[in-house]
Amino acid sequence: MRKRCLAAFAVSALVLAFAASPALAQSDGGGMPMRTPDGHPDISGTFTFRTLTPMQRPAQFADRETLDPETAAAFEASERTRQNRDLFDPIEGAPNAGYAPRAAGGVLSYNEFWYERGIELTSDKRTSLIVDPPNGRYPALTDAARQADAERRAYRREHMYDSYENRSMGDRCIAFTKSGPPMRPGAYNNNLMIFQTADHVAILTEQARQHRIIPLDDVEKPRLEQIAGVSRGRWEGETLVVETAQYRDWGNGTIGPSLRLVERFTRLDPDTVAYEYTVTDPERYTAPYTVMLPFRRTDGEIFEYACHEGNIGLYGILAGARNLESEGRELRP
Repeated sequence: MRKRCLAAFAVSALVLAFAASPALAQSDGGGMPMRTPDGHPDISGTFTFRTLTPMQRPAQFADRETLDPETAAAFEASERTRQNRDLFDPIEGAPNAGYAPRAAGGVLSYNEFWYERGIELTSDKRTSLIVDPPNGRYPALTDAARQADAERRAYRREHMYDSYENRSMGDRCIAFTKSGPPMRPGAYNNNLMIFQTADHVAILTEQARQHRIIPLDDVEKPRLEQIAGVSRGRWEGETLVVETAQYRDWGNGTIGPSLRLVERFTRLDPDTVAYEYTVTDPERYTAPYTVMLPFRRTDGEIFEYACHEGNIGLYGILAGARNLESEGRELRP
């Protein structure tokens, strides 16, 4: 209980830090709270959640929750260079931001033009989006999760080209962990729209154009598990609290029936909504963890997410595998 209270205090402090001034929190800029016609806090709008702040704290900042301006600027510049696709050498595989060289089967799928991963850290210069545990890292996995992950990796290496059913949700253009819920930053499509009515909130994410409809009253829940889980929301003061459970198993170990999610949306000012979520999954993690990031207003549009139209990409993956098999050549991940 003490740890939970300390975590709640830390998160509350971060919410206040997001606002330029406590007097302007949830304000229209003139000191008046932003409200919908029915009187609820107004969290609607088009936002981006791109950022260079990593989900987990890098090892070199193990004892630092935030960075001073000079260190932050140096880290941001280094990350922009490290991740820049235009600087990636597909022959040697360097500099390396997780891209495999051609000798290991890597390809340069996109150049830097297509990426919008962000160019700076969050405004408070945090070293991780995870705010609890205090070390800014995911909690340890359970023994059962480690074993299941190892078995899943071994099976994938052996069977990943057998059928479309062995491909990921993303390969099949069904769902992406970036869209969640919970939502998390990625290399591109870090945009969303929030709509409100008196009894529903709708969230449209650009990645995969996932439409999530969240009732704000205690309506009966469907019994079936769903890809995005089953969500129900309620207002707690100025914050929309959304609880989600009944996830369908994504087959990736990170999203499944044991996951319980609590999200909090708080309007800080006309340009910012604080987004906080806590994941509890006792089958995977030895403790819950909490993430906090800002949604920043953007004037950009939410574009159609075409994925690979007509599943042509998926067809190419499997057709290529069948061709290699017919030639007696090795299939590689």
